[in-house]
Amino acid sequence: MSDTIFALATAPGRSAIAVIRLSGPGSRASLEGLAGHVPGPRRAAVRELKDRGGGVLDRALVLWLPGPGSYTGEDCAELHPAVVDGVTAALLALGARLAEPGEFTRRAFENGKLDLDQAEAVADLIDAESAAQARQALNQLEGALGRRYEAWRGALVEALAYLEAAVDFPDEEVPIDIADQARGSLETLAADLDAALTDEARGRRVREGYRIAIVGAPNAGKSSLLNALAGRDAAIVTPIAGATRDVIEVPLTLAGYRVILADMAGVRETSEPIEIEGVRRARAWAASADLRLWVVDQAASDGAWREAAALVKTGDVCVLNKSDLTPGSDADMARQKAEALDLRTLSLSLKDADIEGLNEALTGRVTTDLAGADFPAATRLRHEDCLKAARAHLHRAMGSLGEPELAAEDVRLAANALGRVTGRVGAEDVLDRVFASFCIGK
Repeated sequence: MSDTIFALATAPGRSAIAVIRLSGPGSRASLEGLAGHVPGPRRAAVRELKDRGGGVLDRALVLWLPGPGSYTGEDCAELHPAVVDGVTAALLALGARLAEPGEFTRRAFENGKLDLDQAEAVADLIDAESAAQARQALNQLEGALGRRYEAWRGALVEALAYLEAAVDFPDEEVPIDIADQARGSLETLAADLDAALTDEARGRRVREGYRIAIVGAPNAGKSSLLNALAGRDAAIVTPIAGATRDVIEVPLTLAGYRVILADMAGVRETSEPIEIEGVRRARAWAASADLRLWVVDQAASDGAWREAAALVKTGDVCVLNKSDLTPGSDADMARQKAEALDLRTLSLSLKDADIEGLNEALTGRVTTDLAGADFPAATRLRHEDCLKAARAHLHRAMGSLGEPELAAEDVRLAANALGRVTGRVGAEDVLDRVFASFCIGK
């Protein structure tokens, strides 16, 4: 990190001013080369920006932010010019280089200004599309996730002290059952990790979006339902059965949470190659969804609802569509199937745009599934993997307390797994992957 980097920190496009950030040992020299006299630390000043030949590039606000009291922990500077291209060329001529994606935040991590989970939260906050995503990212950035993992890791270190005492001082005056004294804290921690893994998907759902699949037979009204919930014509609606062949995803916001709503091919047996692939994709998307809306044409009597019923799981929602028409025999049979699967059943007419009850049901379901009293223990798959590794080592340690050497090694490995979340242990193998998702200038 001996070089000085810079990047545009604001979005490209037309605007009154831009923000260019610099970080590195040459930040002050670059600022002097452009603006002449450097203002006092953290005091904004207006300066003429000039190139190396003395030509005036712009008149802009400049700030000098000496390390270690800066975002990256290094000497930093900010320029607020209107003419970006000329300032960029001048900074390159002064020896600074353009930053890589996420390089500012990576330097902040490597200089101890942020933990790895906090660095991930910076990217999550930038990408947030809903109030819940922003709230979760801010809490993580403020250390909520890191504090939870460090508390668990501290409990493991305390238990490890008992086990290592039993190993290192077997003949000294230490209690004969000292290894067993670690059992209580390990059991408590094991219960905490088990609970966290039961809740593992909640944080990731908030971050990535809660997935709702609309499934049903062809012409049951799936595309009409998607359009009604989206408030726009996102999918083509036609009386021709099988018009939808691919998965159509529409992002929504419900109760402040990001939701991905998906319409897909009607599920039925078919010999048409393109429709076969569409049905395969529909089955796969529905299987991985957090909730399925099973749409049934309650005016039909052909039993077409049965194919899609195989995709439905306990707790899903059955939507009996076309309540404005005379009911067919499928209505009662589908209702009985829904009751057997413990589904919530709603009868409506999409022709009349009658979706208020469904909107309320979805809002309540999303809130119930995603809201929680505690901050989620995982917001990324990486966190879940570390949790699972820690739990596996911890359970193995509890099974070998009669052999303190083996138990101590597993407790140590469990502590290391938790430490990888914050980057306290073994961060090098994940740094490139974490920061590759950042935008330039952050």
